[in-house]
Amino acid sequence: GQPMILQPRHAWVGAHKAFEETFGLEVYRKALFDATYQAARIWCDREATTFDINGVAIFDHYMKRMGQRGFAQISVEHFDPEELFSELRVSHSVYVAEYGASTGRKTCYMFEGAFAGGMESAFASLGHEVTCRVEEVQCGSEGAEHCRFEVTGS
Repeated sequence: GQPMILQPRHAWVGAHKAFEETFGLEVYRKALFDATYQAARIWCDREATTFDINGVAIFDHYMKRMGQRGFAQISVEHFDPEELFSELRVSHSVYVAEYGASTGRKTCYMFEGAFAGGMESAFASLGHEVTCRVEEVQCGSEGAEHCRFEVTGS
């Protein structure tokens, strides 16, 4: 395994909120995307080698670990390596739990970089070197039952 740290949910999201306030949503969002993208790509590539897995199994493995660490329960509802497209369902998001269900905005953008990096690793293992774009199309912080993300490679 790889070294990990644990911290309470309220502390993690409290820091997240403070960074939004200090740097502004878009600046923080971009920095977070870059950091989580890089971390996901490294983690998934290493784990794929360690466990000899490829394709969506890499991404599923990563999402299982994110769930075990309390970020959310994340499942791949659709994965098409030929169309370079996937749909993800996010339930029990730490961000929805702390921000609430009526913020009027999507709060789960922290996952975007992680999903891009993880899915790029999955596609690359199948011979598709792509750049992934991630869009949160539904969020529990806007009152939805769960969050949904679409990942598209190009």
